[in-house]
Parts: sequence; C-alpha cells; structure tokens
Amino acid sequence: MIEWFISNREALKLIYGIFVALICFFIVFRTDKLFRLSLHQGIRYFRNAFLFFGIGFILRYIVGTGYLFSKYLFEFFLIMGGFFLFYSLIWKKFESSKKEAKSSLFNLRIIIFYVLAIIITFLDYFWSTYCFMFFSQIILFLIVVLISYFNYLNKKGKFLKYYFLSVLMIFIAWVLNLLASLVFNWEPWVILIVYLLNILIFVLFFIGILRFTN
Repeated sequence: MIEWFISNREALKLIYGIFVALICFFIVFRTDKLFRLSLHQGIRYFRNAFLFFGIGFILRYIVGTGYLFSKYLFEFFLIMGGFFLFYSLIWKKFESSKKEAKSSLFNLRIIIFYVLAIIITFLDYFWSTYCFMFFSQIILFLIVVLISYFNYLNKKGKFLKYYFLSVLMIFIAWVLNLLASLVFNWEPWVILIVYLLNILIFVLFFIGILRFTN
C-alpha cells in the first residue's frame, strides 16, 4: 500500500485537497445558515475556522501545487483556522452576546490572531521549518481539547461529543506532524497516516454539523 501511495502521491494529494475543501465549504454553508437564524457569535467564528481551512487546502493542494509560497499561505490559513476555532469557544469572555462585532473576519481581537499567524509563518519561512507552527498549534489545541471536554461534561449533547473527538484528533494530528518532521523525516507511511487522520477529523466535523443542523 505504501508503494502504491508513493507512486500515486500527486494524484492522491489533489483528491485529498478537493475532498477536505468540499467538506469545509459544506460546513461553512450549513453553519452560515444556522448563524443567520440564531445570530450566535460562537457559530460565526466556528464558520470562519472552516472557511480558512478550506481556502488553505485549496491553495496548497489544488491551486498552488509546486509553488514555493503555497505551503506558507497554507500554513497561515491553517493557523488562522485554528485560532478561529479556539476563539469560537472563548468569545463570550471578550464580547457581549447582545452586541455583535461588525465583522467576524476583521475586528480588533481577531487582528491579534492575524499578527500572530503572520509572525509564526514568517519564523517558519525564515528558518525553513514547520516547527513554529507545530508547537504553536499543539499548545493551542491542547487548550481547545480541555475547553471542549469540560463543555461536553457540563452540557452533554451529540454535537459536543463529535466536537471533542474531532479537536482531540486534531491535537493528535499536530503531534504526529511534529514527530514526522523531527523524528521520521516525513516518511511516506507517516504522511499517509496524517492524511487519513485529517480526513477522519473533517468527516467527524461533517457528521456532527449534519446531525446538529438537521
């Protein structure tokens, strides 16, 4: 299977990118409809996370295959997706539920995340590594996992269960990415595991959103 993966790697990367991007934009579409009905700000930022994930996968695996800067644009959008997912859990601590921000993509709080994402991406570009992204996202998603776990314990609900399992696997995926870079030197079998794990993560979010919105 590994040999087949290596020989068909470019085609599989394209299929992988299209598949993940389609799931992301489906989630964006469904959650945008839900936000317009409920005006819940957490849903608004959750939607933005998958908008950035989807754009990132398009730039890396569909539009920018073979281009140097596509991987750094992918990194920026991936990091911002993580920040939006994180902020969707904590927005109530910084915003009033009665007064929404004029823009969920550009406001004073979100600009801080843009600056951090640019700094992390620049450091990786300058040092020709992914380690700054990996470590930042491992720390970020460890926090997200803990918040989502306590949310699930306090409120229960099927969607929160899917959410917790999904972010837990994102955390594991980031750890695996770090190990793939530092320990396994991007061996094909590790990359295959990362791809499969990422697909499972987005499918879980897809199922959770589908059941929740239905």
